[in-house]
Amino acid sequence: MDLRYGMNPHQRARITSPEASPVRVIHGSPSLINYLDALNGWQLVREAAAVTGAAAAASFKHVSPAGAALAGNLDETMRRAWDLGNGDVGAATAAYVRARDIDPKSSFGDLIAVSEPVDRELADLLAGVVSDGIIAPGFAPGTVEILARKKRGTFLVLEADASYEPPPWEHREVFGMVLEQERDRLPITADLLRVVHGSMPRPDTVRDALLGMITLRYTQSNSVAYVKDGMTIGVGAGQQSRVDCTRLAGTKAGIWWLRRLPAIQALAFAAGTSRQDRLNWQVRLAENAVTDSQRTALTAQVTSAAQVAEVEDADRLGWLARLTDATLVSDGYIPFRDNIDHANRLGVRYIVEPGGSTRTGEVVDACRELGLTLIHTGTRLFHH
Repeated sequence: MDLRYGMNPHQRARITSPEASPVRVIHGSPSLINYLDALNGWQLVREAAAVTGAAAAASFKHVSPAGAALAGNLDETMRRAWDLGNGDVGAATAAYVRARDIDPKSSFGDLIAVSEPVDRELADLLAGVVSDGIIAPGFAPGTVEILARKKRGTFLVLEADASYEPPPWEHREVFGMVLEQERDRLPITADLLRVVHGSMPRPDTVRDALLGMITLRYTQSNSVAYVKDGMTIGVGAGQQSRVDCTRLAGTKAGIWWLRRLPAIQALAFAAGTSRQDRLNWQVRLAENAVTDSQRTALTAQVTSAAQVAEVEDADRLGWLARLTDATLVSDGYIPFRDNIDHANRLGVRYIVEPGGSTRTGEVVDACRELGLTLIHTGTRLFHH
């Protein structure tokens, strides 16, 4: 099967797998990266839903999740950002809104993965979201037609075979060499969690730890995730240094929380400002990285320039101190205590890592000093 193109438009690409395929193209013409995002995203949400018993969704960009989440509560910020009002929201929609809201800047133009069939409610929401495609185990009548109209008719609609089980071995060819390995089929369950220091985790903390581990299993390594309330509120992917992963994920978690700063939520935008523009301004203000030219543009889009000054004068550190009870999950062992120090600054109370570093004693001491719970899994989850 020929693909639209490979990693880049100047590269041809095709699929040469056997006829039994786990994915059916319902609409659109996928590229190689589309398939990589879809296949990784589908595996993540299928596994997360199976392990937790909740609907799961992921927002994938460049073969790593910008966000992954389970169905759950939608706070006022999410409801306002995605125009959901105060009524009940279905599980698939709730899971995706929670996943997309984690890092809406990175999720712009994402490949969506949901563990449940797409219903009319989710299709109607996605009709107004900037995205490249979706993979799901099914589509309710009429939903494909809604989705197929997106992106001037180029939106990808992919149906996953929920019963498909891949072969036990996988392989790839690089520079003429075929490399093979066993597929990572280790069950991720609560049995992997061993408390080294601190209190036994609550059931919701166990759920967050498992969601974090499953997410990192399909995230470019090195990788770290901050997880809270069934959402990966920050994912740091593909960094050579683990502390850079920790800091990157922490920055994203902090931005997610700062978007909930009352002064940012109180911003009143001029009529006609698109949802994505509103989100982008909220993120820039949360980042505290608005340039002079952007400030001029923002002043023209809000109903009062004083609102911008209120955001810039707000007590950011005080608000960040209210972010608590998060869990940090690492795909590899934590080599130095600086990771713990950075995590502690952003409300992390549980550290989940394989363990086994030559400096594990220093990591244990840091958790003891800061009052954090340290959990070893004995399981590395590298993904390349």
